[in-house]
Amino acid sequence: MWTGLPAIRSEADKQKNEYQFSIQKNKAMPLTNNDILKKLRVALKLRDDDIVEILKLVDYPISKSELGAFFRSIEHPNYKPLQDQILRNFLNGLIIYKRGPKDKGPGQTPEKKAE
Repeated sequence: MWTGLPAIRSEADKQKNEYQFSIQKNKAMPLTNNDILKKLRVALKLRDDDIVEILKLVDYPISKSELGAFFRSIEHPNYKPLQDQILRNFLNGLIIYKRGPKDKGPGQTPEKKAE
């Protein structure tokens, strides 16, 4: 007729399950290219127009609708994984966008203009 034991056991099981869930939740998940682009967009306060402009700086034109597919949830039917090439071009364009075009260093000859 002891009724306290099942209540204690169920409370202990509940705490154990919550602990296991928190461990699973906190495991490091690898970042996808989409996640990296999303985080950079938020951190740098970039709009879609800015990202399109950045990609144009490295001769990689992209439409806003195609760009929107990269920011969708994985479960969304129109989700599109971001390819390494696009992320690489975005990062190279971001350097130009923030610093300006690369200047010629000392000892380098300037490019000859076609006449």
